[in-house]
Amino acid sequence: MLIIMKRSADESALDHVKEFLINKNFDIHQSTGANRTIIGVIGDTETLDPHEIQLMPGVLQVVRITREE
Repeated sequence: MLIIMKRSADESALDHVKEFLINKNFDIHQSTGANRTIIGVIGDTETLDPHEIQLMPGVLQVVRITREE
């Protein structure tokens, strides 16, 4: 799963999303570019509700990555 943060997202919004994921025992990988920050969620994300994450402050988009079969 990828979580794309808004350009206007401040550090507290980013920390909130990361803390939420870590508390649910997911590993995360943060990539910060010139215009966007993307959080890669590592683990079985089937238990995560993308809509719940989408409603968090600072989140622009949530993209679920499906497994290739």
